[in-house]
Amino acid sequence: MPQHQIVFNDGQAYEHAMGTWSQVVGQQFLDWLDPLPGLCWLDIGCGNGAFTELIAQHGNAAEIVGVDPSEAQLAFARGRPRTQHVTFVHGDAMALPFGGARFDVSIMALVLFFVPDPPRSIFEMKRVTRPGGMVAAYVWDNLNDGSPMAPVRAEMKARGVSIIGPPRADIANADALRRLWIDAGLEAVESRSIKAKRTFVDFENYWLSVISNTSVGPVVRAMRSSDVERLKLRLRAAGTVGSDGITYEVRANAITGHVPNLP
Repeated sequence: MPQHQIVFNDGQAYEHAMGTWSQVVGQQFLDWLDPLPGLCWLDIGCGNGAFTELIAQHGNAAEIVGVDPSEAQLAFARGRPRTQHVTFVHGDAMALPFGGARFDVSIMALVLFFVPDPPRSIFEMKRVTRPGGMVAAYVWDNLNDGSPMAPVRAEMKARGVSIIGPPRADIANADALRRLWIDAGLEAVESRSIKAKRTFVDFENYWLSVISNTSVGPVVRAMRSSDVERLKLRLRAAGTVGSDGITYEVRANAITGHVPNLP
């Protein structure tokens, strides 16, 4: 079966597949960072604005800027009800279109393992962050089956079908993230694991998140209908059914550090 390149150019599809998941984990991430009010934020690889909206909701930011290489994703982000005061800019995580020491906080939410050269992107984050400012990120714990698509990938693998994942999944564990942050010269580096749950009103609502995923959807649509039904049965069994719907669990790794203060 042919491989499909991971491309994020559909804001609504991303919302179904990952946007809400990003916010479920992102809220815990922001609570952990416990930022001061009145800061200037940069959300790198902001995509359709799911996490950017959380920053805005968190309150008291002096400025929020989101940057992403997809104009289609940026268009969706600009249409969110809580991002009217956010500035969205087209740009590359490895060559940020900003001068040095521009922001108080630079963030990557579910992005770093898609960047071809993670060390270079972290250097860019550090470059645009003021001395004493915060550089932070979170990624799915893919190496330990922590992503929302882990049950799907496991079932596909058992059937000999490969689903492509983030190209740099090797940097998704806590030790690798710490090494990246320390090697970049960041200080007061801290990491943590974030566990979260999401309850869908029913299985079909969950299934929509599966087929909306840019790496999973094309593979599922190429399968025979009988195989799809068997996959759905297995995925239904992987969730926890309750009175309010069906629940699935995820796990992410988060990292933060600070740009050294000037002597």
